[in-house]
Amino acid sequence: MVKSMATIFLIFFSAIVATAQNSEDVSWAKRVDTGSQVVTTLQFYFHDTLSGSNPSAVKVAQPQSSSSNSLGGFGNLMMIDDPLTEGPDKNSKLIGHARGMYGQAAQNELGLIMVLNYGFIDGIYKDSSFSLLSLNPAMQTVREMTIVGGTGLFRLARGYALAQTYWIDPTTGDAIVGYNATVVTYI
Repeated sequence: MVKSMATIFLIFFSAIVATAQNSEDVSWAKRVDTGSQVVTTLQFYFHDTLSGSNPSAVKVAQPQSSSSNSLGGFGNLMMIDDPLTEGPDKNSKLIGHARGMYGQAAQNELGLIMVLNYGFIDGIYKDSSFSLLSLNPAMQTVREMTIVGGTGLFRLARGYALAQTYWIDPTTGDAIVGYNATVVTYI
């Protein structure tokens, strides 16, 4: 009986150690190995700056004629290289970059088609990225978008990202957006 209790304790302790080994040295992400898949949850901030002398988002295309929709901007296309940080402050730790483009894809609402690569430079996620391809209904409080692939630790990724505007300057369009992403990969 004592020997079997010791064996159970050893198995239980080994499971705890294995789970601890799945965690990483970054505070903005948690990685859990389920046996056949790895589920990673990430929390970070996206800084989209359209104003100033060094914007991270620039307009690269616009419609030939002004649109008649109430929001304007239908057809505008932005290319971005936005910093990703651990916290909402622009001076918080840089953990990566969102690179790609987004464009106004809806005529009567603020609906941005997002084609972005979220590349990380911190901890075990250094040189890993995931790709997002989805419509961002930007006026909704929380937006759910699709993760469709990735590289490095996120190879063959699938999942979703929840985005919520943390701060926006309505005169410039500058914004800070909080992201909570769930990424599933295979072992």
